[in-house]
Amino acid sequence: MRRSRKQKGLIIFIGGLAALVVGPLLIPIRPLKDTVPPQELGDAESQFIEINGQKIHVKKMGQGEPVFLLLHGFASSLYSWHSVMQPLSQLGTVIAYDRTGFGLSERPLTWKGKSPYSSEVQVELAVELLDHFDVQKAILVGNSAGGTVAMQIALEYAQRVSALVLVDPAVYNGGGAPQWMQPILASPQMRRLGPLFARQILAHGPDLLKLAWHNPALIPPEILELYQKPYKAENWDKALWEFTLANRPAGLGKRLIELILPILVISGDHDRIVPTKDSVRLASELPNASLEVIINAGHVPHEEQPEQFIQAVTKYLSNLRPKEN
Repeated sequence: MRRSRKQKGLIIFIGGLAALVVGPLLIPIRPLKDTVPPQELGDAESQFIEINGQKIHVKKMGQGEPVFLLLHGFASSLYSWHSVMQPLSQLGTVIAYDRTGFGLSERPLTWKGKSPYSSEVQVELAVELLDHFDVQKAILVGNSAGGTVAMQIALEYAQRVSALVLVDPAVYNGGGAPQWMQPILASPQMRRLGPLFARQILAHGPDLLKLAWHNPALIPPEILELYQKPYKAENWDKALWEFTLANRPAGLGKRLIELILPILVISGDHDRIVPTKDSVRLASELPNASLEVIINAGHVPHEEQPEQFIQAVTKYLSNLRPKEN
């Protein structure tokens, strides 16, 4: 008996659906080559501090107060701060660390409870890091997505934060995929293919870095090497996908009025990732904020114009001190 068109259509549909469901699970995923445990990639100044069973990559300079805690942005690492750590250490203690999923910090692939890549756990990690160094209060300096984490810390642990320095923070357009996409991204099929998507950053990472600078021609070769170094750490691709799955919109735009502590917003005058106008808007909507726009800089003014960056922070803190006495 000849099959009807409806029967043929149903067979084709079922076959296509089976291919979508089963196909991704059959695609071979080649392991990364030439990767090593992240601790092997550290240098003489690196510390690997165990917090909640994770080895966190940290660098520390200076002594005394104030204490600066530096939080880097997405697809970056503590190396983002290499040009300003030493000058900041002349003012007090500087602690920079690699957020979970980035740099040379350990990348857990199994855990109990909340994902270590979630914003909630990243906030707790920062506070536990302050506890480790016996720091009661710190000035949080966050760039891009690190700026949003700094704001979340200030909202949840206000007693631990004396001031914020938000460098081109991703407040209005930051966050993860829409809620409706989360079940799709977390499906077994996407969990298998996700690391392959994450590996695309190897090809596009240099372009993102160039986009972050006002004048990409001035990026020193050693900076490119520093940004590539974390991709030699084992499981970086799986961890980057886990970070993508755990990332959610922070909704900070609705809570700005709660941030009554002193805040300095710094922006490059030519930011193509977080438009400068967004930082100007943020400074105007925060209750107690000042704004500094750094000339001839993009999304990472602390890398591109470190002297202007240090001048802006030093000036702000000097104006701030009389108010604290």
